[in-house]
Amino acid sequence: MERLSTLATEAATALLSPLGFSFSLTTEPYEDGISLLIDSPDARYLIGDEGDRLDDLQYMVNRLVQTKWADAPRVRVDCDGYRARAEAKLLRRARSRAERVLKTGKPLLMEKLNAYQRRLVHNELATIPGIVTQSEETESRFKRITISRAE
Repeated sequence: MERLSTLATEAATALLSPLGFSFSLTTEPYEDGISLLIDSPDARYLIGDEGDRLDDLQYMVNRLVQTKWADAPRVRVDCDGYRARAEAKLLRRARSRAERVLKTGKPLLMEKLNAYQRRLVHNELATIPGIVTQSEETESRFKRITISRAE
């Protein structure tokens, strides 16, 4: 993972330095890759609205890493703990909807989610007995999950 840390740090530095941001970078293991943590007084600009700029930065870091290491593990980019807070909030919403489904028996939909967010929700709700989840069948990158009672 040392090579991945070096490549990710170089990629993020190449993207952020010319833009004039003040930042420091650290890496830590995350699932089967690494998490690149950005600490910056400009965090709100790097995160963007609902993490959209952070998602873009993560995409670009991964693309730059892949130009030097085609089969590189994924790099998760976070800034000032934004992703951890956002993921915890998403999972609370999913659990709340699952509890409502168990009480009412009526299926509920989540908002449109990217693949990573859907995986988090599916894995979290798989731990709740009596609940099943299914992503909608569409070509879109963002899909909704239906939460329903198990038959």
